Amino acid sequence: MSLTPDQLQRYARHIMLRELGGVGQQKLLKAHAALVGLGALGGPAAMYLAAAGVGELTLIDDDVVSLSNLQRQVLFGTGDVGASKTDTGKRALLDLNPDIRINTKPQRLSATNARDLFAGVHIVIDGSDSFATRFDVNQACYDLGLPLVSGAVGRWSAQVAVFKAGLTKGKPIKERLPCYRCFVSEIPESEETCAAVGVVGPLTGMIGARLALEAVKEIAGAGTSLAGRLWLFDGLSGDSRTVSLSADPACAVCG
Repeated sequence: MSLTPDQLQRYARHIMLRELGGVGQQKLLKAHAALVGLGALGGPAAMYLAAAGVGELTLIDDDVVSLSNLQRQVLFGTGDVGASKTDTGKRALLDLNPDIRINTKPQRLSATNARDLFAGVHIVIDGSDSFATRFDVNQACYDLGLPLVSGAVGRWSAQVAVFKAGLTKGKPIKERLPCYRCFVSEIPESEETCAAVGVVGPLTGMIGARLALEAVKEIAGAGTSLAGRLWLFDGLSGDSRTVSLSADPACAVCG
């Protein structure tokens, strides 16, 4: 696959990076990423993946744009209120980069349809705000051997992790990478959503961009993977830290 003159110009700032170069950009153009949720995290993640030239994006979200979304969901505008997030998002992303392909799936992901929704996908970015959805995403990614980039926000804090347990199946437990269920084994009794506890708007854009960054690294094989680690950020103090995660021998998914 050779880059066209327009692609050489569009992706010039990537191509000049030693860790990416022309080979890395070609990997991005050949990649297919699925985004679960096109809201506060998935929206900015999709924008940066589209701009980066990830060749095919599948947008999965059954919601419509609401006025309360616009405090943080910068993929949409006031005129989009009431419209499908996937249809509106597709138009905006293709306007940003017509060089890519976009599939819209205006559906709520569940245990019964997740594997079909991820057909042909190389990597999954989960920006959902439901533990049940995250569990279903994690199970499908494990079964299909897909890397999963996962993020969550609430109030002023956030976290990002990469889970690649499906790529280490069959290895001794000490050599396995954890899955999301190793980290969160059961749905908490009191599930806190942004609608229930609030969230500062700019934080979601920051985390959405971090999700895209980790996805680009995974696709291109650049830098150090976040797999097996969890990045935590406190927006009020500006402090961040990274902690290690281990595979749980008793995990309901990968144990």
